[in-house]
Amino acid sequence: MEELSIGFSDNKELYRCYMPFLKTGGLFVRTARHYKMGQSLALSVTLPDSLEPMLVSGKVAWIAPLGAQSANPAGIGLAFIDDKNGLVSKIEKLLGGMQNSTEPTHTM
Repeated sequence: MEELSIGFSDNKELYRCYMPFLKTGGLFVRTARHYKMGQSLALSVTLPDSLEPMLVSGKVAWIAPLGAQSANPAGIGLAFIDDKNGLVSKIEKLLGGMQNSTEPTHTM
């Protein structure tokens, strides 16, 4: 299974990439590579408050192609399918009240 890595230096960028509207949570990953809907990937995530990455597996649930008409960057949304390390709860704890923000995200 292919592995991608993403690191967040601050909570604002984490907010822009977090996909709480997915049932099991997910993250938007900037990439110019082509992936297929439903493709399984492993994701290594380093949160702003952590030095060690957390590994989670997921499936491609969102595709923003290079050159899309929106101002959003190219990339994929990865819906978590195996969150053994509790990544979603750690993200939601870090984001706290930001989840109700009207600030734009890289997805919806």
